[in-house]
Amino acid sequence: MAYGVVHSRAALGVDAPAVRVEVRLAGGLPTFQVTGAQEGALRDLRDRVQSALSAQGLPFPQGRITVNLAPADLPKRGARFDLPVALALLRAQGQLAAEPLGESEFLGELYLDGTLGPLPGALAAVAASARAQRTLVLPLGNAVEASLFPAAHVRLAPSLGAVLAWLQRGQALHRPPPTPPAPATDAPDLSRIRGQAQAKGALLLAAVGGHNMLLVGPPGAGKTLLAQCLPGLLPPLSESTARAVAAVHSLAEPAPLKHRPRRPFRAPHHSLSQAALIGGGPLAAPGEVSLAHGGVLFLDELPEFSRAALEALREPLEAGEVFVARARRRARYPARFQLLAAMNPCPAGRDCHGGPSCQCPPGAAARYRARLSGPLLDRIDLFVPVAPVPLALLRSPPEPGEGSAAARVRVQAAQDRALRRQGCLNGALAPEHTLAACAPTEAALDALTEAGTHLGLSARAFHRTLRLARSAADLAGEAQVEVSAIHEALAFRPRFPEATPC
Repeated sequence: MAYGVVHSRAALGVDAPAVRVEVRLAGGLPTFQVTGAQEGALRDLRDRVQSALSAQGLPFPQGRITVNLAPADLPKRGARFDLPVALALLRAQGQLAAEPLGESEFLGELYLDGTLGPLPGALAAVAASARAQRTLVLPLGNAVEASLFPAAHVRLAPSLGAVLAWLQRGQALHRPPPTPPAPATDAPDLSRIRGQAQAKGALLLAAVGGHNMLLVGPPGAGKTLLAQCLPGLLPPLSESTARAVAAVHSLAEPAPLKHRPRRPFRAPHHSLSQAALIGGGPLAAPGEVSLAHGGVLFLDELPEFSRAALEALREPLEAGEVFVARARRRARYPARFQLLAAMNPCPAGRDCHGGPSCQCPPGAAARYRARLSGPLLDRIDLFVPVAPVPLALLRSPPEPGEGSAAARVRVQAAQDRALRRQGCLNGALAPEHTLAACAPTEAALDALTEAGTHLGLSARAFHRTLRLARSAADLAGEAQVEVSAIHEALAFRPRFPEATPC
């Protein structure tokens, strides 16, 4: 019997467990059996490998061929094991030496002509291989993912023939090129917004501390435009967050990355399911909360989302990650996103002050608002009323105001203060660290305690208000949280603007 082994990696969420690809050749009638595989997509493995070997002028072995992908209980899918199986076949036939194969890991889908196609989820394998201190051979189409880990030992191959030339003759493979920079944000500029001084100030606070925000106002008041401005106020992604964002999107997007990722802005429709929002499906795929990791998740018409989907948001908002469990899969995904939501003050979208514009039956506005549970609202830091812009303001020439670029400089400076002080943004502070990091004066703490008792704030809302005040102080360049910062944060605590019940 002839035997060959090659190392590879599976895809399990943003993790990439090691896989041992074994091939054993034996005499007898020609058969090709794959063991240790749980996905039907691997049933065409034989045809792809045989055609690719034939394109390189290499024979396909006869007799009984047994391919084992170990460990057997690890979920495996897709065509990522084509290349390691082909190499293990050649090793079993004695055409490859054991030394270079044992020191490296291989991933790649083989096309029928022997070229290598890009893979989804390659970035997780790059990170895992770097931790294992092995050389990873990837298709050339995954060059951008490989470039995000400059310390990893990654080689890029266009075809099976190039891999064989590297193994047999030492011919060099491609190295990852410098990462192409992220394109400029296409978010609207803050200077486009007319009026809405309070809402724009709230946007800056949300950007500084990574705080969650809810905009409440009638249709046409500018809620969506305000929300779309937020990504333009946020600094570029850090190296570690950019890798995490790329890892998630590498799993979800069919095409490989073309440039360094920028901050995500996800705006799903309110008809999406809980699985689409949180993650799930047969393959335990990442949901919108993970695709928004490092960026903004914008939920327009918040009460129109299903109650189950909204309640499922509570855990990732606190933990910053999600675990998606299915019958045969369990995957972990990052979900440290900033929630930005918008809603009308009532089902008709009017002002609901009892005037002629109100079209709601009695009690409709209260029932509409009751679709949002108290625990979910308790996780929102800023409740911002957005009033309609006066028409006279729209017909007058625009007044020069602060644009997104200038505001982003102030946001970056405030975030730098927070990162130097505590190593994270204010919105991510743990409750046990909030008081020490925020450093409120005694007068400020007395004011918050008195107001919190009067307003009936929960312990979570108390800490969130203090973190928001810390962001206001950072934006103003103040070392301590003063009473004025507490008052500014408390101004955003009311959940909805005052209104006469319908």
